[in-house]
Amino acid sequence: MKKIFFMFAMLLFVLAACEKEPSPNDRLDEYVKLWNKNNFGEMYKDYLTSGAKKEYTSKDFVDRYPKVYKDLEISDLQVSYKKLAEDDFKKKDKVSVPVQISFKTMAGDVKYKENVTLKKEEKNDKSNWYIDWKPDLLLPGLEKGDKIKPVTVSPKRGEIRDRNGSELAVNGEVFQIGIIPEKMDGHDEEVKTQLASLLDMSVKEIDQKLNASWVKPDLFVPIKKIPSTKEELVQKLYALPGVDKQDTEGRVYPFGEATAHLVGYVGPITAEELEKQKGKGYTASSVIGKRGLEQVFDEQLRGKAGETISIEKSDGTEKVVAETPVQNGKNVAVTIDADLQTKIYNEMKGNAGTASAIHPITGEVLSLVSSPSFDPNDFSLGVSSKEYAKLEKDPLQPLINRFALSYAPGSAIKPITGAIALENGTLKTSSTKTINGKTWGKGGGWGDYTITRVHETSGPINMETAMMYSDNIFFAQTALDMGGDKFVKGLKNFGFAEEIPFTYPLKKSQVSSDGTLKDGSILLGDTGYGQGQMLTNILQLATAYTPFLNNGNMIKPYLLLDEKKTGIWKEHVISADNAKSIAGMLRQVVADPRGTGHGADLPNVELAGKTGTAELKSSKDEKGKENGVFVAYDAKKKNLLISILIEGVQKGGGSKLVVQKVANIFK
Repeated sequence: MKKIFFMFAMLLFVLAACEKEPSPNDRLDEYVKLWNKNNFGEMYKDYLTSGAKKEYTSKDFVDRYPKVYKDLEISDLQVSYKKLAEDDFKKKDKVSVPVQISFKTMAGDVKYKENVTLKKEEKNDKSNWYIDWKPDLLLPGLEKGDKIKPVTVSPKRGEIRDRNGSELAVNGEVFQIGIIPEKMDGHDEEVKTQLASLLDMSVKEIDQKLNASWVKPDLFVPIKKIPSTKEELVQKLYALPGVDKQDTEGRVYPFGEATAHLVGYVGPITAEELEKQKGKGYTASSVIGKRGLEQVFDEQLRGKAGETISIEKSDGTEKVVAETPVQNGKNVAVTIDADLQTKIYNEMKGNAGTASAIHPITGEVLSLVSSPSFDPNDFSLGVSSKEYAKLEKDPLQPLINRFALSYAPGSAIKPITGAIALENGTLKTSSTKTINGKTWGKGGGWGDYTITRVHETSGPINMETAMMYSDNIFFAQTALDMGGDKFVKGLKNFGFAEEIPFTYPLKKSQVSSDGTLKDGSILLGDTGYGQGQMLTNILQLATAYTPFLNNGNMIKPYLLLDEKKTGIWKEHVISADNAKSIAGMLRQVVADPRGTGHGADLPNVELAGKTGTAELKSSKDEKGKENGVFVAYDAKKKNLLISILIEGVQKGGGSKLVVQKVANIFK
């Protein structure tokens, strides 16, 4: 028994002798692992010296660390050091370990050297090494009592200007309307009611701002920003006791409604947008482009915020820890002519529709219009729910960007149908068709389905006459004669069924819902004169006319002024001779008194073009809504080509209404 007891005692002695005393290397390793895991509670509880805990409370350490890391966006912490040799700490109660600390922050990378002091202490009858923590392990040079100051400098948003330098979107002056409570002279409710009416707000919204915790009777309380151009409104506001204004900076859109859909506007980023733009440098306080060019070029326009992290000492001096300079947004210059844009918009005002204008030789896009529209200044400064509801309920739907949509081109497609037929040999310019009466049906599988033309002619007619009269039957028969495959191939050569290569996102055009046209089908015949299922956006329709001015080549439209002018989108769409033939026909559509576009025959401008009326209906017997189209260009100067579509022209003179508007623009 004694022998067993003796052996057991010896075993305990040996185990105790073999138990290795903790080293400062082990303790620092464990501390750094917890540090990398952001386990600040465990770091404070089990690894700090008694002296450090006495000087810095749990709140100073456990609560502050996570807050600083979050506020400064600290990540990718790296702590490296050379382990101490045993002789460096053997028989010592205090050691110093040089460490290198690096991490990323909102203001850039931070890298510095520091010494970590470890002390040996007795706790719970055990001796161990503990970190004598100091604030400089959090940030370089940080001492007790110092303040950490993160500062964000917002970048100046780039401006958008047109080809002539005119301002489309700039950082200008707006008015901040507010109330000084003590100056309302006891007319509080009356002032708030009238102010709410003038600013299109509710009294409740105004009360919420006036009841904020910081508000004092003598302080200016911001209520709403308004454009500085609304001088009449400002005068009415000034007449109210206690109401005042302050000049402040805001995004300004000088051309208002005329460029709203094209330029767009900016506004505070939403939670949904923030999630979608994750990882791109946006924050909850960011301003972002909401639509138009402001949205398309937001990344370029917004720039990058400047960030600075500094330490403020008790004597007021500051030490910069990390800094990223602010990068202001870049300006964007576009090919748009703001004066032409305004002229076209004003001509279309009161009508729902869209228009594009291009330089048919260079491809510069001079105008993209959607009518009706809205004031982007109101949206940028915060449109009221009442005003937004009014826009939503407007039957003309001013919030829809029509130039980004696709429409049936109607008879405006006939020059393309004719050009394809000439190119693939289906017709020659001298070819004629004899069509009797105003209606024609193929019979057979067509049943009683017929195609109607507006002008009845007698005897054979050629393509020029058919183009001038806009003869639906002639071009339906032409499409049927060439067959579905040849016609689809020809339309694709003109870019239909393709994405137009353009900076601004536009809806893709289509030949039909499935991209095919069956031989002998009603759909094939209807497509020949721009009905059926054919759809195109207004810019692509304009672009499709450019081969008639460029010896058969189709230009590539472009929007940025400094964009490389690649010039051609589709080479040799048709031959130069066929292009010249179609161009001559388009001139006669306007010049000949019998032509459907004769209303645009001006004394000093040689206009050429083609009208169109697209009827929208779900059945043959239905009397549908009609859209009027006119594509026209100056055949002499060749510097401007305009395509306009106006919805619902069935009660306003059909395509004649569009012809007159185009004529007014070219005057």
